[in-house]
Amino acid sequence: MSSTIELGKISLSVFGESHGPAIGVVIDNLPAGEEIDIEKLLEFMARRAPKKDGTSTMRNETDFPNIISGFYNGKTTGEALCAVIKNSDQHSNDYKDISSLARPGHADYTGYVRYNGANDRRGGGHFSGRLTASLVFAGAICGQMLEKRGIVTGAHIYSIANKKDTAFDPARLNAKTLQAVKKKYLPVIDDNADEKMRTVIQKARESLDSVGGIIECGAIGVPCGIGDPVFGGLENRISQLVFAIPAVKGIEFGAGFAAAELMGSQNNDEFYIEENMVKTRTNNAGGILGGISNGMPIIFRAAFKPTPSIARPQNTVDFVQNKNDVIEIKGRHDPCIVPRAVPCVEAALNIALMSFLC
Repeated sequence: MSSTIELGKISLSVFGESHGPAIGVVIDNLPAGEEIDIEKLLEFMARRAPKKDGTSTMRNETDFPNIISGFYNGKTTGEALCAVIKNSDQHSNDYKDISSLARPGHADYTGYVRYNGANDRRGGGHFSGRLTASLVFAGAICGQMLEKRGIVTGAHIYSIANKKDTAFDPARLNAKTLQAVKKKYLPVIDDNADEKMRTVIQKARESLDSVGGIIECGAIGVPCGIGDPVFGGLENRISQLVFAIPAVKGIEFGAGFAAAELMGSQNNDEFYIEENMVKTRTNNAGGILGGISNGMPIIFRAAFKPTPSIARPQNTVDFVQNKNDVIEIKGRHDPCIVPRAVPCVEAALNIALMSFLC
């Protein structure tokens, strides 16, 4: 099973299952001759890997990408760039006794119906968050290409449950802020938010529960004029890729849903000229007008639901025997997936932006 999306000239395919031998990704029609720093690539991917501080799953995967085509002597060749990432720490027996039980919040039942019962349901199979490692690989590649074009992207944890970080400054976001959060174990701007969020996550773990949150993502240096109206808008493409991340339930750009409570005079971003450049004094539009970048920082936020795999008993159904049942989920699961999802959201933005620049 694979999932493919056409993004302008770029084609992106993700394949594999959570408990299969490997997962992988194929990116077609990337520019040839682009230098890729493998060390930086691995650093980006390591941000998605499980943490060792109790905030995530104990599953231990190295996420090392074996690049099998499209890369030679440190540069892209123009051939399809394909990478395979081995699954080395599966505990498939954790799912043996619940293979026909619909885990609440998961795609077990819908996947069973969609694929006539033939899908691999271990650990979520092709629907698993494990496959975001493939998305992150593609986003890390695109991120390096964007930097060579003067575009810097980054993301941070905006909130976990009701504990919030300082928001990005939408009109004056800079590269220093975007780069600083990438080096943090828990990517927040305000270090005081770190302890508060860890406490919330730990309490959820101890009570056999989970919490969700919001990730804020931004980009600077995006030139005005990127994107197309109606179906090909920049917001459209970013959203499509962000929703490829399991557990994403909402997205908003700029002022987002808060704009519904503003007057037009408050929401409109007034234009002005500074150093021969057109800018806006505020950035409620999130850097996008009519689906096209306006030269201001691109800002959006993605909402993540709580991890659906929790150890508490839950009512469900056995969809093979067609009867009511109760499920207790074993295994190693994140009490909060938000910290590990930060590079995933950043990767989605990188791929979206690069797809307009090829």
